Amino acid sequence: MTSHREHAARGWLPWVLVLISVIPVAAGVFRVSQLIAGADITPENARFFAAPVPVVLHVVSAVVLCLVGAFQFAPGFRRRRLAWHRKAGRVLTVCGLAAGGTGLWMTVFYPHVPGDSEALHGMRLLFGSAMVASFALGFMAIREGDIARHGAWMTRGYAIGMGAGTQALVHLPWLLVSGMPDELGRTLLMGAGWLINLAVAEWSIRTRPSSPLSYRQPPVATPDPVSSV
Repeated sequence: MTSHREHAARGWLPWVLVLISVIPVAAGVFRVSQLIAGADITPENARFFAAPVPVVLHVVSAVVLCLVGAFQFAPGFRRRRLAWHRKAGRVLTVCGLAAGGTGLWMTVFYPHVPGDSEALHGMRLLFGSAMVASFALGFMAIREGDIARHGAWMTRGYAIGMGAGTQALVHLPWLLVSGMPDELGRTLLMGAGWLINLAVAEWSIRTRPSSPLSYRQPPVATPDPVSSV
């Protein structure tokens, strides 16, 4: 049984996730506003102006995923609004697949960002693919009625999607102490953001209260033809 302290902590979790999302959400909104307003083209944003649709889809889907998805981790809210949880889950599955898919597209087809190493390029492909796979597996699990497996895969997908928020947090002390990181430092910090989130996600999956394993109704018992004679 979940203790009062654990229940209170889980109640605060959505707001912590929203707070972590603030920096990447603000950066994404700023990026889209530049495209809409027609800002000056620079070496840093030229790739977005050359092909704006993927980055707009990425930002919109990621913002919805981060902010709306945070409230899927409030057990009391889910229980009181189960219909909302299911409808929001469908939207978040689409957003997760869109955010991960467009992230992969940008990694493959946009010119490499100055300062990004080949190792970081590979990590973007790895974690982007893992994000898409996690949401796909979560969707298939709920279609099969397996709530526990569904929750585990959706949690992993959300954790990867929240990587940008944690990456901003791990960059901050580095910037304050050492200034801008070099190529290796940036690679390590970016990787740390994803790994921290996945470690927390796995801990959450293994410590959360057990859930019923299926939405399916139990089979209706039929009389034994021998005993009914």
